[in-house]
Amino acid sequence: MAGTDRGDLTRTAILALLGTVGPLSRTELARELDLSPATVTQLTRELMGYGMLEELDLKPSRGGRPAQRLGLVGSAGRALGVKVTADHLVLVDVRLDGEVLGAWECAFDPSSPEALDRLADAVEAVVSGSGRGLTARTSASADHGQAPPLLGIGVGVPGSVEDQAVGTVNAPTLEWQAMPVGERLRRRLKLPVLVENDVNALAAAERLYGRGRTHRDFLVLTIGRGVGAAIVADGRVYRGARGGAGEFGHVPVDPAGPVCGCGARGCLEAYVGSAGLLAAARAKDGGSTGLPAAALAKDGGSAGLSGLGAAGAAGDPAAREVFAEAGAVLGRATAGLINVVDPEVVVVLGEGTADWPLWQVGFDPAVRAQLYPGRRDISIEVESWDDTSWAQGAAALVLATPFDAAGAAGEQGRLVRARLIGTTP
Repeated sequence: MAGTDRGDLTRTAILALLGTVGPLSRTELARELDLSPATVTQLTRELMGYGMLEELDLKPSRGGRPAQRLGLVGSAGRALGVKVTADHLVLVDVRLDGEVLGAWECAFDPSSPEALDRLADAVEAVVSGSGRGLTARTSASADHGQAPPLLGIGVGVPGSVEDQAVGTVNAPTLEWQAMPVGERLRRRLKLPVLVENDVNALAAAERLYGRGRTHRDFLVLTIGRGVGAAIVADGRVYRGARGGAGEFGHVPVDPAGPVCGCGARGCLEAYVGSAGLLAAARAKDGGSTGLPAAALAKDGGSAGLSGLGAAGAAGDPAAREVFAEAGAVLGRATAGLINVVDPEVVVVLGEGTADWPLWQVGFDPAVRAQLYPGRRDISIEVESWDDTSWAQGAAALVLATPFDAAGAAGEQGRLVRARLIGTTP
């Protein structure tokens, strides 16, 4: 697509607005972006010609002619998202409009010397359409010969990433220190690669497809193996000076508390992460609790946590007490974060939400009691969860890039935008 840098930025701004607030008329675009109607007409015509925008239904008018609304074409591009965990990878292929075209998983050992090669192998298997070494979670709905153009790869990791365009990762749970994930993948795949903390990646997805369409200031909290938070302020994910903002799980609760995985004592995660819940269950076991053996085993893991949740749902008092106590701890910590950040809404996500009714018993009264008086009516919304949501968040890193006129993704973002507008093969 030909055009000046200014023209390209304006096209990006049009895509950004439609991508985050949904379909608008040309008049609304001109007003929101402070552009002349003639400029909007010209640029939207170009974007439609390149298959990126389409005319939708007519918007009713209070007087005069109804306005034609414009919306994004999902088939204009797609991205691959990868969620890295301590024992497996989840990969998804996602269109620009958020539709998932396919999902896969495979075993993964992050401590292996060949870990990054295995990560690249998994991505290549999806890109090529071979699926070699992967297990399909859903049947792919797109023929790779007819699929939208691939804009890039997004990778979500449970750790800190100073610069998502560079992609150097520090993740204790993966035993990664200064791991050059972005550099290695770009060299191998010859594609734009963005790497980000997995909770921040979820916030990017919320900004595009979820609560972020109607809220510019919100919190995303995740509960599961760990505890995380992402802060979205004025429509942007706040990353901090070194990309480490949002380590909510390491808010200190009690200096004499249990040892956390980070090495400190009494962190929030040590109480409400999966290991903390199972430890609390073992502490309550006196031979008559009725808690499942998997929950009481030293290495209970995900089986133990699901068993603990099932016991609680079935009415076991000890299991219900574990979740209620953890919910109260989480509620108090969440209230503190809300009081500091002052979001419009809080979105709770993660594997732990499967047992949210058990958490809620302790969480709701604790969070409301500790909130500043003017904030006690804040909406706290719990969303349904699937493991592929993590990988969809990673894909959103790439899919959000064309909507980021500020250029937070750096050179990798420029490459993604170039692929979208067809100036790069």
